[in-house]
Amino acid sequence: MRTDRGWRRFYATGWLVSIGITALAFLQWRAYVREVENRAEEAERTREEVARRRAVEERLHIARELHDSLTHSISVIKVQAGVAAHLARKHGAEPPDALLAIQEASSDAVRELRSTLDVLRRDQDGNGNGNGLDRIPALVRRAEASGLATTVTVEGEARVLPPEVDQAAYRVVQEALTNVGRHAGPATASIRLTYGPRTLTVRIDDDGRASQRPPVPGHGLIGMRERVTALGGELSAEPRATRGFSVQAELPIPGTT
Repeated sequence: MRTDRGWRRFYATGWLVSIGITALAFLQWRAYVREVENRAEEAERTREEVARRRAVEERLHIARELHDSLTHSISVIKVQAGVAAHLARKHGAEPPDALLAIQEASSDAVRELRSTLDVLRRDQDGNGNGNGLDRIPALVRRAEASGLATTVTVEGEARVLPPEVDQAAYRVVQEALTNVGRHAGPATASIRLTYGPRTLTVRIDDDGRASQRPPVPGHGLIGMRERVTALGGELSAEPRATRGFSVQAELPIPGTT
């Protein structure tokens, strides 16, 4: 009996010791797993911080390059145009419309460049301080002053757009009109903005010279396409069936049903 009781005590003690060792091993394993997870999270945070810091440094570098290379030159153009307009008025003559268009365009270019520099220097995105469709009238005035007769048609119920859609639509119109002025020769242009339930359609047509072959993508066309596709939209740019060129952008409007 004593021998059996002793063996039972021995077995019970062995079970308790085994349970204790198992519990201790489990706790050590849990601590090890937590340590590995913490190290992984710390490594991920470090990688994100390094990537973010490099992105900030690159934006600052680009901002400095833009400021040094463009701001001064555009400011000089603005000052010279202003001086020429002043001298014309001083001698009793009205400044040519083209000169006034240069003065206004250079002022807008300086403002937009400064807005872009502000965005690059901030660790966040911006909407360009009003570089949206509200700037279309000024854009049309400059185009007409340079000899490009332009009409604007709005279809559907105009409404406030998300900043990124508003700015992308304006940039498409701006680049399209710039291309008409550069490549189409004597021409007229039409801008059509169509507000749909879920999309904004921007279409720019001109009746100037145009090759019947697809255009060679330049920086302007590539930039337009990148802006539109980044928002989930589609862009087409091609010669019209008879004469001229057509650019159309379909931009989805987030938050619509």
